[in-house]
Amino acid sequence: MNKFRLLKENEIDVRVSQIASNWLTLLLYKDARVDMDILDETVGCMNWKREHLRENANCVVSIYDEDKKEWVSKEDTGTESFTEAEKGLASDSFKRACVNWGIGRELYTSPGIIVFPMKEMTPKGKDGEFYLNDKGKYETKTRFSVDYINYDDDRNISDLIIVDNKRNLRFSQLTKERERYLLDLQKEVEDLIKKVEDKDSKFNREDILKVYPGYWGEKQLLEIKAILKKKLGAKNAR
Repeated sequence: MNKFRLLKENEIDVRVSQIASNWLTLLLYKDARVDMDILDETVGCMNWKREHLRENANCVVSIYDEDKKEWVSKEDTGTESFTEAEKGLASDSFKRACVNWGIGRELYTSPGIIVFPMKEMTPKGKDGEFYLNDKGKYETKTRFSVDYINYDDDRNISDLIIVDNKRNLRFSQLTKERERYLLDLQKEVEDLIKKVEDKDSKFNREDILKVYPGYWGEKQLLEIKAILKKKLGAKNAR
């Protein structure tokens, strides 16, 4: 059988698990469409199938084994969603069956993700990031996403960066190697900014912040680095 690849940043959903007045916890999820795409990509769209049993409570995902010349199946049970019970049950049982095949199993190695509010909580109103709704329960309008993820040789999550919808850094767990790499890259970009400022009096670093607001991860830093080097010219950028 083929070994399924690890999930990429844009294939992982981040959802609020628990929330209180001054903290919340996040969980990492995958979407059923991700499972379908990875199955198509790895074994081919004609070499896998799904079957739902017990009124969608169970799902059987089967993959054709070319060596054995037979279908190999794995099954699991799902739970209903709060919105569309039947559809949610079918989707959840399918996703769980895919985990049995190893798709997205690495998400179970996620560290505990705790996020604290960036604004002071205001219990009597909705000015704080975490606020009380009309039912007396805390909620937030902030949305979160995975900005960077990496895995070790055992397919466990080793590096994880989560940002919010305004690109504020909200959670970071990095290996020493990754942390050093980012610090060196940040210093390199800062040195380039100073060089451009010395060369061009019209240059304003605020213009960069407008194009790249919030947290600068590897992608942003590399793009900014390329822009600055182009402004300096290859000779002056050294």
